[in-house]
Amino acid sequence: MQKSSLIQNLSLSQKLSPQQIQFIKLLQVPTMELEARIEEELEVNPALEEGADMEEDNHVQEDSFEGEDKEREKEEDINLDDYLKHDDVAGYKMQGDGASSDEEDKDLPIVSGTSLHDTLISQVGFLRLNAHKELIAKQLVGSIESDGYIRRKLDAIVNDLAFGQNVETDLDEVEEILYKIHSFEPAGIGARDLQECLVLQLDRKDDLDEEVIVARKVISDCFEEFTKKHYSKIIKKLGIDEDMLKNAITIITKLNPKPGSAANTSINRVQYVVPDFILSTENDKIHVALNARNAPELRVSRSYSDMFDTYAKSDKKDKKMKETVSFVKQKLDAAKWFIDAIKQRQQTLLRTMNAIVQHQYDFFLDGDESMLKPMILKDIAEEIEMDISTISRVANSKSVQTEFGTYPLKYFFSESLTTESGEDVSSREVKHALKQVIAEESKQKPLSDDKIVKELKEKGYTIARRTVAKYREQLGIPVARLRKEL
Repeated sequence: MQKSSLIQNLSLSQKLSPQQIQFIKLLQVPTMELEARIEEELEVNPALEEGADMEEDNHVQEDSFEGEDKEREKEEDINLDDYLKHDDVAGYKMQGDGASSDEEDKDLPIVSGTSLHDTLISQVGFLRLNAHKELIAKQLVGSIESDGYIRRKLDAIVNDLAFGQNVETDLDEVEEILYKIHSFEPAGIGARDLQECLVLQLDRKDDLDEEVIVARKVISDCFEEFTKKHYSKIIKKLGIDEDMLKNAITIITKLNPKPGSAANTSINRVQYVVPDFILSTENDKIHVALNARNAPELRVSRSYSDMFDTYAKSDKKDKKMKETVSFVKQKLDAAKWFIDAIKQRQQTLLRTMNAIVQHQYDFFLDGDESMLKPMILKDIAEEIEMDISTISRVANSKSVQTEFGTYPLKYFFSESLTTESGEDVSSREVKHALKQVIAEESKQKPLSDDKIVKELKEKGYTIARRTVAKYREQLGIPVARLRKEL
């Protein structure tokens, strides 16, 4: 028989207080969403209202709560703390404070409009197909992805129709209907690959135009050479001169490689950049200000405070009165905590932005990228004595309006590299130099990564070839072969 025993373990754990959770949630909310978040709180909490905070009155009122509570503890049998002891947590249960992890990444509003699928289905009706073929056409339309391509194999679609729709068909019939869908708008819709997509678009252009004819031949007969920019091979294979190829390529580059994207434009998410900070310069002095939307005027409702005072002094001690007092107190506490969290958010944002400005002062004066200094989250965290995670939340979701444009805060953070002279420079400065080198290269003979390394070394930046490749990819610049032009 196994003996039971008691074991005592001592452990330390750290939990965020409700106040900290409230602050963190508000800190990472962008300016554009802050107004909506405040509106939500105003709707659910009648003890919170817009307007300048009467700080002195609030202090008096807060003191009166404590004094009256203590006096009642002595004089009355009912102790409010007995049934309000758990309302500290309840008071934080505000609108939007649920435990859902995806709450922080709410979808932005979607503009209403006709989807690509709806547009194509409406065009199926114009084909005047019988019921059998219409089912096949709708299955094909349903297989078209958001960029306009059908990537599912046609034989798989035949099986889908057989098992899912109980429609017997074959590859030839499905392909026949797909060719009809290729005539739909936008041009190139329903293509199975990029080559077919471009050919479908070229087929709608003037057949008698020599440049269009050459462009169609380039895509149909020399697609691999075209993608690899082996222009000399195309010229030799098609028996054309360089000018004819240039004109053909001009036509090809105006085609849409993702025809579905144009149809989906009306339902794409619309995002507006609303700066959290506004910087201005006067006599070489930089002034940092919060966007007015970040500094709303909120206060605790005086009428609600008076209501609590009245209820607390009431002689009634029944359950209903206790519940009323509990409800009013929770709303008052929630209003105070929300106002405090908003104020703490403002202070944290300003301290962070001021520290960034001090680090990147030269850039904010002139707007010259080369003036950006190496700066990491830890630098700012140490300077304003805050946790790195707090600085990260500010940097990842906030932006600043300067005289040179609007920038996300994370733009100013970068790792450091050492020049030949031993000076630390920002990786962003190196990327700027790399862009300049590529901009000045011969487009007929673009520089390889190894040659870019040598060019940067001459400018004083000693970096490895793999670092050049990494920065080039981050800047969205293709390899030398794909940068080649005629």
